[in-house]
Amino acid sequence: MTAYDIAAELPDIDVLKRRCRALAVLERILDGGHPYYAYDPAWGPDEAALMSNGSGDEWAVVFTADGVFIRVFDHESPMSPYAHEDRELWPGLLDGLPEVLGPLVAEPAFGDEEGHFVATAVLWRLDGDDRWQAGADITFPPRAGLYDDVGPDGSGMLKILLDDIVERYVVFAEDYYEIAVDRAAVAHVVAHRPLTDAVTRTLNPRLVLADVRHDVAATGYPVD
Repeated sequence: MTAYDIAAELPDIDVLKRRCRALAVLERILDGGHPYYAYDPAWGPDEAALMSNGSGDEWAVVFTADGVFIRVFDHESPMSPYAHEDRELWPGLLDGLPEVLGPLVAEPAFGDEEGHFVATAVLWRLDGDDRWQAGADITFPPRAGLYDDVGPDGSGMLKILLDDIVERYVVFAEDYYEIAVDRAAVAHVVAHRPLTDAVTRTLNPRLVLADVRHDVAATGYPVD
């Protein structure tokens, strides 16, 4: 899987934003510590969904007034700038990026100590566009092996945002948190239905809605 495959399967912008919020809400209810998935409705002048696995892999989905910018960094990817002596971006990664999204390439959160943009995959979509885009004519290195599930550019880390998000999150929680989560409760959150006390308790019996109400509402997610 590459950025081109992900671009063909990502939902439209409004659906993507709801899914990003849902992931952050699920993370707040299940864990509440350093979130694997987060959502910041006031990320500078924009909104941003953020993923960090704590091991150097991350992605960000930035919702701007003009469209959406997605940056992925897989620290083990052969496409990483750190995998090459010249520390340059992989050829073609930013080819075709719209000018209005260009300032995000200079965003300090996406750069190294010297201010260089660091990414292994970049995707974007402007408001009014009918599809997602990635850099033109990228030549990808081969897959690392049979167990490479994120692809040569790390874009497979975005698969959680595709149409099977409910099932993928259930599997993620079982693997990462080593707990079984109620599929119907996850589907409730992914569908962006107002969070209730019953759903909160079903996902995490140690919590009630009042414990998470402020944090959940702050993301823009509806609360009962």
